[in-house]
Amino acid sequence: MPLKPLIIYNPVAGKGSAYQHLPKVQELLHQKGFDHDLILTQGPGHALTLSRQAAEEGRDQVVAAGGDGTVNETINGLMQADQKNGNGRPALGVLPVGRGNDFAFGAGVPTDVAQACETLAQGRRRKVDIGLINGGDYPQGRYFGNGVGLGFDAVVGFEADKIKWLHGAASYLVAVVKTIFLYARAPIYEVTYDDTTVTQPFLMVSVMNGRRMGGTFMMAPQSQPGDGVFDLCLAGQVSQIRILPLAVTFMQGKQAGHPAVKMARARRIRIRAVQGTIPAHADGETICKAGQALTIELIPTALDVIVQDGEVQS
Repeated sequence: MPLKPLIIYNPVAGKGSAYQHLPKVQELLHQKGFDHDLILTQGPGHALTLSRQAAEEGRDQVVAAGGDGTVNETINGLMQADQKNGNGRPALGVLPVGRGNDFAFGAGVPTDVAQACETLAQGRRRKVDIGLINGGDYPQGRYFGNGVGLGFDAVVGFEADKIKWLHGAASYLVAVVKTIFLYARAPIYEVTYDDTTVTQPFLMVSVMNGRRMGGTFMMAPQSQPGDGVFDLCLAGQVSQIRILPLAVTFMQGKQAGHPAVKMARARRIRIRAVQGTIPAHADGETICKAGQALTIELIPTALDVIVQDGEVQS
């Protein structure tokens, strides 16, 4: 008899609001006839362990219920799982009960919880690419689904995590203003994407599989997570007084026309610190706070995701 889908539920996602949503989520799934097992995570790393175990025992679906951190751990568990049993990799479902929910936004999963439950019940799937970053605190590599942020963007994320009195996008906006004063001078990076190398001061480098970061910033408005290529957003040095206006263009997704910004596409990226260091995150999870070199590569069509819109996989 096939094993039920497993829901890996992070009760502290959304700064604790996820636990308050749990009875509603259970009721909605019951109404939709989505029979499942559910386990609450006990702390950092637990979702990775649970998803890897679920894949190795042959479940067909694993659902990450939380924010982007929960999704990232679940992706890493699914990608690390031993597939020698021949069961194949489970499909990833998402219940966005966390803070940013950027992976869901980019992949085609509704960010409304009721609609996300309906999407799980319908079970439509699309294949998406997955990224792998090596370096910093993860010389062995860490997988990601949405994107990698280096420089200013990473520091904003670090600062947003310190803000306990605000939720969602508001904490990122406050963190942007704070980071303007912490990170006014851009480090010099050597960035190689496919066959192109650029060495200059970079305020920020974003490597996107999805479209958005921080719940607000449209780093790659045209990105598609299954198109076999990363979308890059390379922001050079601007004066301190111009950083906030530049951030507003990212919120609007209009940075492509800015003179300090270059948009590109590539499947493999290497970044080396020439002057200064590299703060970096992947899906909001810290990769390093003062790294020296990172390599990022794309693994095409690596994972099925249960989505609202997309091709139905046979």
